[in-house]
Amino acid sequence: MADKPLTKSQISAAVAEANGITKKEATDLLANLADLALKSTKETGAFTFPGIGKLKLVNRQARMGRNPATGETIHIPAKTVVKFAVAKAAKDFIASTPAAS
Repeated sequence: MADKPLTKSQISAAVAEANGITKKEATDLLANLADLALKSTKETGAFTFPGIGKLKLVNRQARMGRNPATGETIHIPAKTVVKFAVAKAAKDFIASTPAAS
């Protein structure tokens, strides 16, 4: 795992090359996909990236917590959070592939 993750520019270049489009078109496509994912998740509560996973809104209930510095018990209010669940196919592929050294 010595390699660094791909940058936005590298991802755009790879998408452009794989689909025979310009890098600018690929960058726009990725931006539109991200925008669609965010809007859809906000409106419907979920967005599926086929083969990758699913963005979803999850409601967390209010609970009691503890301030680690003082030990004081505090109330943590309910809130909505965004979670990403990785698709089984992606998980199996990534976990079964030996890491490059």
